[in-house]
Amino acid sequence: MSNKIQKEKNQKYDLIERTAIFGENVIDFIKTVDKNEITRPLINQIVRSATSIGANYMEADCAESKKDFEHKMGICRKEAKETMHWFRMIVCAINKDHETCRLLWKEAQEFVFIFSAIIKNSKAAEK
Repeated sequence: MSNKIQKEKNQKYDLIERTAIFGENVIDFIKTVDKNEITRPLINQIVRSATSIGANYMEADCAESKKDFEHKMGICRKEAKETMHWFRMIVCAINKDHETCRLLWKEAQEFVFIFSAIIKNSKAAEK
């Protein structure tokens, strides 16, 4: 897992590819988490939010209007923020692999920054 993340840090991806790889990395990480009454709901939430970042980005990429684009980008940002929250909860619930969680959390945070900048620039272009 960590070799895959390190390899990705050395390469530049477009956002469609980058968000897809992020979702795949989250799924790969979650496969290593022990399933119990505490982790099951967290696993469900984090997989849903992390994988929806890319799906919503692809929808934004095909938006029918500027308003639709900004709305879908806002959803991307919201899902990235939610993913950050679920990683915090996963770290609390498990006693291993905090470094991978930190790297994935950081990638989600970078998505928040990227989507925020895209939304800001799109709104500034309206003026």
